[in-house]
Amino acid sequence: MADKLKFMLALLLLAAGVAGFYFLGEQPMILRVLSVLAGLGAGIAVAWFTAPGRRFIDFSLEAVVETKKVVWPSRKETMQTTGIVFAFVLVMAIVLWMTDKGLEWVLYDLVLGWKKS
Repeated sequence: MADKLKFMLALLLLAAGVAGFYFLGEQPMILRVLSVLAGLGAGIAVAWFTAPGRRFIDFSLEAVVETKKVVWPSRKETMQTTGIVFAFVLVMAIVLWMTDKGLEWVLYDLVLGWKKS
């Protein structure tokens, strides 16, 4: 129950920061943005001390560790793959254009007899 109350408090702090943005409508933009950032920071600080908040932090740290384990492609592999994708897109564009023109010729010239002038 305490975690739910803390989470609700975190949401209220975030809402207060957003409300402060509109409440300070006549103030300089920097103060309005700082209001939102302060509400966001306070909400995160409160949420940090809940069980779901701690699980999220643990999950985030594990995600960083897993990201470091990924073997990223080299520049050469990336360029080759990009070239293949562009070539495939070009070939498909030509095939679709030819199909469109073929169907146009069959329908308008042969079936309907609407010769283009």
